[in-house]
Amino acid sequence: MGAAVENRHKTRRRSMEKKVLDAMKKTGKPVRPGDVAKMLNADSKEVTKAINELKKKGKVRSPKRCFYEPA
Repeated sequence: MGAAVENRHKTRRRSMEKKVLDAMKKTGKPVRPGDVAKMLNADSKEVTKAINELKKKGKVRSPKRCFYEPA
């Protein structure tokens, strides 16, 4: 895979992470990945990947099983 393609993937991933985080902030309560996917009209697998990346970065936490909120 070329560098340009890899950069596009990174940019798209960061964009999805920002959208997911913004959607979580708007709700003001813990949400499930499927709820965020519906809000964004996005694929739930993409949303789950974004949430996992945000968790690794410490930007999202899970107050209870299967629910997530901004850290």
